[in-house]
Amino acid sequence: MSMRKTLLFFFIICWSLTGIAQSSPDRGQIASSDLIKQWSYDVFPDGEGLPEGQGNATQGEAIYSQHCETCHGLKGEGGSAEELAGAMHGLTDNPPDKTIGTYWPYATTLFDFIRRSMPLSAPGSLTNNQLYAVTAYLLYINRIIKSEDEISAKTLPRIIMPNNKGFIDVYEGQSH
Repeated sequence: MSMRKTLLFFFIICWSLTGIAQSSPDRGQIASSDLIKQWSYDVFPDGEGLPEGQGNATQGEAIYSQHCETCHGLKGEGGSAEELAGAMHGLTDNPPDKTIGTYWPYATTLFDFIRRSMPLSAPGSLTNNQLYAVTAYLLYINRIIKSEDEISAKTLPRIIMPNNKGFIDVYEGQSH
């Protein structure tokens, strides 16, 4: 078989296999309009893009226990997934502790990350109120807010994270 025919045969096989991949579970499926809508949002440090809703740490503790504790451990101290709270060391210590309280620069980024990727078994399944509540709980166990503090689209961007000046803007070369 000539090189040209071999390549053509190879491309035909690859092309036909993509049809198989698209019909098999969890692989190559076309995103539904609902899924695209669910993932088509951006949340910025100033709060732009945050949805309506509210929650506090007391409400969030129950949600955390149900959806997060299995991987992140009791009170966010780590398990099969990263620790989220309880840092014994700062970022410049050896070893460093990268927790919400020592690393994350914006509370809105925490909300956005949870909204997009948690819980791991069902990303995007929490309601806006549940998201605000679990975010509040994580901020509370990192000693950033009080348990009764209500967070929402209005209040979350106002929270100053301990490491809010710890990142360098690669475009301007300045710390935030």
